[in-house]
Amino acid sequence: MIAPEEIFKKANKKYISYLQSKKNGDVFFPLTIPGNKIPSKNTSGYSQEIKRLYLDSKEKKGYGYEIVYTQKRKKGLGLQSIPSQFVFDNELDFLKYLHKEKEVIQFDNACEVTFEIFPELKEVIFNKPAILLSNLGKWEDLLKVCTYFKSNPQPDLYIRELPINVHTKFVEKNQSVLTTLLETILNSEDILSDKRFEKKFGLKYSEPLVRFKILDQDIADISFSGISDLALPLSHFNQLNLNISKVIIVENKTSLYTTLTLPNMTNTIAVFGQGFGVSNLKNIEWLSTKEILYWGDFDAHGFEILSQVRGYYPQTKSVLMDKNTFNKFFENDNGAESKVSQLDNLTEAETELHRFLLENNYRLEQEKIPNDFVIKYFVS
Repeated sequence: MIAPEEIFKKANKKYISYLQSKKNGDVFFPLTIPGNKIPSKNTSGYSQEIKRLYLDSKEKKGYGYEIVYTQKRKKGLGLQSIPSQFVFDNELDFLKYLHKEKEVIQFDNACEVTFEIFPELKEVIFNKPAILLSNLGKWEDLLKVCTYFKSNPQPDLYIRELPINVHTKFVEKNQSVLTTLLETILNSEDILSDKRFEKKFGLKYSEPLVRFKILDQDIADISFSGISDLALPLSHFNQLNLNISKVIIVENKTSLYTTLTLPNMTNTIAVFGQGFGVSNLKNIEWLSTKEILYWGDFDAHGFEILSQVRGYYPQTKSVLMDKNTFNKFFENDNGAESKVSQLDNLTEAETELHRFLLENNYRLEQEKIPNDFVIKYFVS
């Protein structure tokens, strides 16, 4: 026979539907939970089951479900009154049973305030009441943020300088629910197609830094007072207008430091790609007009990143990533395992080498390629 715990679980599953019914004033009660389980076959077990259901019922507690019995003849028990349905006659019985009376009052009050300011949120909240239920304690502050953005779309401020009377970290900690709300109340032209909260809603943000080494000292002297090792915010890097024709993108710091030892190379810079962080470089407009060399780790991941860079800039050529270099310096080291077997932007030779590295989980670390060999390669 169904147990009180199961009735509670089934009733609780109806709670969201109950809240949704309030949207259009739909009739929700009486609510019936079917008692569709076979009772115990012995008298003692059956009596215990009936007692537990009674002790949790409205007849005993004064609220909750009423038990509807059906007369049935059961083997070993004879003619018995079997609980067949558990009925919540009204809202009060239902909410008191679920211990939700206070929560529903808060929900209703929050809805009233919200729909007066933002009637367009009605569909969102009643389609997914959990959006409001899980944020009842901070809903007032969420509305403050929504009100500010509605009046000041794309504010071009850092999150923590927004003039909103909420905790300094409030917006940062509630980006998920705020995204849902703001996407509903703001005009489409005020929302950018970007996953990052700050970019989507026109806020300033801490940009990634692009570190690069100017390998032509004349350019360093003219443009940066002789400084050749620099780091700039991504947007500033995109605005560079240097007299360069060649860019060497290196995957890790070991190879970056190696480029610091290279002799002067005319009209050339080396850029630290930061592994898969090289995606930061995908929209640098001036890179599309330059000769690009990519020097990555000699493992499966290194060739994945090479394919990624070449997807951004098809003119990219790999350097020091050939079979001869590998055979010359490989010391039987293992790399990080990868499940990516198909890369679309490799040459035939690169594809063959990638497959070889992937199948054997081989890796040649950059520092095991002697510096004099690297220098000879680049200056030859």
